[in-house]
Amino acid sequence: RTAQSRLSDFNAQDLANTLWAFATTGADAPEFFSAIAAAAQPRVGDFNPQQLANTAWAFATARIDAPGLFSAIATAAVPRLADFNPQNIAN
Repeated sequence: RTAQSRLSDFNAQDLANTLWAFATTGADAPEFFSAIAAAAQPRVGDFNPQQLANTAWAFATARIDAPGLFSAIATAAVPRLADFNPQNIAN
């Protein structure tokens, strides 16, 4: 709950790393994922390719539906596809 109340203080790396950690542990935290989606969506333009890929991967791994976030990620990623490495694309 502490992290959730401070999401506005998180930068792109903080958001992506937190999502990765929660998804990796298999934590059942749909409300937390929803809160991060809301915090991340307007800021995905600040995410680098790895952060975009890790964010999408985390939501997919946790099986959390976030269509607005996925749309924002796609919009941010398409013009920068040349910046993605094979690992980013694989995620």
